[in-house]
Amino acid sequence: MHKSVKNIAILPKTYSASKQRFPVIYMLHGAGDDYRGWLEIAPEITRYADLYNVILICPDGGNSSWYFDSPVDPTYRYETYITKELISMVDIKYRTVSNKSGRGITGLSMGGHGAFFLAFRHTNLFGAAASMSGGLDIRPFAEKWDLSKRLGPINQYPQTWEKYTVINLVPSIQNKQLKLLFDCGRDDFFYSVNLQVHQKMQELKIAHEFLAKSGGHTLVYWRSSVKNHIEFFNEFFRKPSIVETPGE
Repeated sequence: MHKSVKNIAILPKTYSASKQRFPVIYMLHGAGDDYRGWLEIAPEITRYADLYNVILICPDGGNSSWYFDSPVDPTYRYETYITKELISMVDIKYRTVSNKSGRGITGLSMGGHGAFFLAFRHTNLFGAAASMSGGLDIRPFAEKWDLSKRLGPINQYPQTWEKYTVINLVPSIQNKQLKLLFDCGRDDFFYSVNLQVHQKMQELKIAHEFLAKSGGHTLVYWRSSVKNHIEFFNEFFRKPSIVETPGE
């Protein structure tokens, strides 16, 4: 995109004194926010990095990028940025488990869409994915959050919208190809689309965990859910062994 993109990397307190490699969770922010969003919503994630011995990466996803490569605006290529540039740089800069067994992705709202969108399209990169209050079907919200600026008006580019909405990507993944979790508050305007994704996964017999909880599209809800997401990834990471850095 020919620009610098800021990210926050949160390292566990054991990182400096350890020779082991650490799993990584990518945490995507919502629309209108930036790379600082997760730390502002849930500053306790630094403690979770220590508690679960994991690296947290909070990328900047731009203002309403939806984490895909826009087919109409070449300045928004966040799918390429995260999957081709950011992950490789993180794996070079830090001692990571640099394969899908040690890499997960989650996000809230727009970031929930982004987490599933990227994981479903790049199952070679991610072993686990989660979504919190995610916009998992963007078609009912075509007039909101600059979506038409990223994909073009839905009445002019209907096939593009079909291609870029998460619910239509569900058939592209195989059962147990990804460990999956998503949750949404029953009072959230995204609740119905989350429920539809849950039902589609049930129909296709794709293993997943879906939690319908009390609450809406709020900071309080996201802060209450984030620990559950970190624990979900921790369970996934504990199954493979964390390998030592070669030669050390």
